[in-house]
This record gives sequence, structure tokens and C-alpha cells, in this order.
Amino acid sequence: MIGVTVRVPAKLNLQLAVGPRRADGYHDLVTVFHAVSLFDEVTVVPARQDGVQASGEGADRIPGDRDNLALRAVAALRSAMPGQAAGLAGVHVTILKRIPVAAGLAGGSADAAAALVACNELWGGGLSQAQLVEVAAKVGSDVAFALLGGTAVGRGRGERLTPALAPATPYHWVLAFADGYLSTPEVYAALDRLRAAEAGGPKGPDGPKGATVPRGATGSKGATGSKGATGSKGPARSGAAEPDLDAALMSALRSGEARRVGGALSNDLQQAALSLFPPLRKTLAAGLELGALGALVAGSGPTCVFLAASAERALNLAASLSGAGVCRSVARVTGPVPGAAVVPAAK
Repeated sequence: MIGVTVRVPAKLNLQLAVGPRRADGYHDLVTVFHAVSLFDEVTVVPARQDGVQASGEGADRIPGDRDNLALRAVAALRSAMPGQAAGLAGVHVTILKRIPVAAGLAGGSADAAAALVACNELWGGGLSQAQLVEVAAKVGSDVAFALLGGTAVGRGRGERLTPALAPATPYHWVLAFADGYLSTPEVYAALDRLRAAEAGGPKGPDGPKGATVPRGATGSKGATGSKGATGSKGPARSGAAEPDLDAALMSALRSGEARRVGGALSNDLQQAALSLFPPLRKTLAAGLELGALGALVAGSGPTCVFLAASAERALNLAASLSGAGVCRSVARVTGPVPGAAVVPAAK
């Protein structure tokens, strides 16, 4: 076998509830993941030693060394196969980026998941999806979900997954990409500061330790309230609150009614993202004025996400947002979609 190519989707967080900062720097999460039809493609081929090369959207911002999540996934898979490790060749990983980097869509985690699937195939590892999920959980918080896809509830750091008991109703989304980036550790630090200020207590440390902050986490109620709002139904929940699954969102997903789903979107990191990137307020407000059923910041941002009532409404919304000049570019996607999957070789 010369090489293996895997296609892997971006994720949205339909809910992201963030608990208080723990002593180890993490925050406990409860999140509802939703995979959408914006895909990266990752190809692995045998090589003398591991290496990575990326092209496409934001490729110049992707680490080319051991900090790269895809390479970390390759190393983790080798460690999970101790009996075979000595015979496993190096691999060169090529990433074709369509998921923007540092956009709150877990593109790096998606690439790591794709690398796991591709190397398992290339090496004839024979690991089941459940076994790959165990490896993925050690690589990063969102990597396991990128393997599964669909819609799922994540707990812990997001790595403990349960498929959502809901029909696979197709939803139509518009993604508005910002002209800029947000650092996940900085957004978590801003959330901690906001919560400390709301509680009236002393401001704690400047936030979570960068090396231990889970990627892709989010929070406060989404921008489904009055038009022209800042994109939040209310203040970020108290730092003392433990994260909880939103029963209203799960009921909406079971109903398959897009309007109900749009009204239940939430993200506890949203206020923090808006405080660091104020222009996002204008983007969220514009989407709601243009008829979106719901809106929120994706993960730690700065992508803004809008739910449309139909494919036609999504097309009109995307065109209107693009013309309004409130974002760098837009994309129309649908969800849920399956997780990382091998692309059949051309015959």
C-alpha cells in the first residue's frame, strides 16, 4: 500500500458548558458536539521518519514539528501497539486544510483523528473504532469526537463521549469566518476573569495554563435573544457552577425542529470571546437580523455559526452576510455527518 487518505469533518459545539477552573488548569465540560460538512483531508505514506506538511486554509500557521497534533497522534498509535512498534515505519503526513486554523472548529483535532485512522489502515493495526477512541482521548480533548462524528455529548475535557439519542435530521448552517484569530488559552483566561469579576471576588490567576487547556471548549447562552444583542442570553454562569447538559437542547434535537434547536444553542466561552474580539458582536447581530434561527460563537472563536431553516435560507443568509462586510468569508455546511473515514483509492 502506497498511502492512505482520510477525510475528517469540522465540529460545532451546540452547547458548551464550562465548569470552574480546576487545580490542574483544566475546566470540566459538558458539550454537545455536532460534525459538519467542512472537511480536511489527511494522507499518510511510509517514510524514513515522521514528518508533516500542510497546504490550504491557514497552512502557514500549522506546526511542522512534534507540536503538531497529527504527529502526536501517530506517536500515540505506535505506543498503543507495543508488539508491532518495532516494525512500524515512519510516515509522512500531508494535510489539505479546508477547516480554518484557530477558528473554534477543532481542525487540529480533526487532523489528529484522521492520522490515527490512516496509520491504523497503513500499518494494518486492526484497532477497532473503540480502541482508536481510547488512543484519541490521550492526544487531545476533541480528537475522539472527530473519529465518531454525528452528534454526541462530551464530558470531562470533552473526550468522554455518548452518542446523542436523536434522529439524524439534517441541519443547515452558515459559518462566518473572522479576519483574525483567538487563542484558546486566552479565551479561557478571559472567562475566568469575567467570572471572578461577576462573583465580586478577587481576580484569580490570569487563566488556565496554556499547555493544559482543552482545545475547542466554549460556553454562555448563544445569540438567539433580541435582535442586535451581543450574542449572549445572559451573563456567563458563575464560576462555582458545575456544567450541566441542557435538557431543552436535547429535547429540541430529538424533535428534529430546527427552530427549537436554534433557540437552545449555548456557549459559555462566548462572552469571553466577544470581550477579546468585539467585532464578533456585529457579525452575530447581523446574522440574526438576516433571519438566522440561532447564532453563537463556535468554540473559543472567532468563527460565528448561524442555523438556517432550509438549504435555500442558508444560501440567502450566506450571500447576505458576505455582502454585509461583517466577516472575512462564509461557508454553507450541513450536519450531522460521519467522522473520519478512509477515502477509497481511485481505480
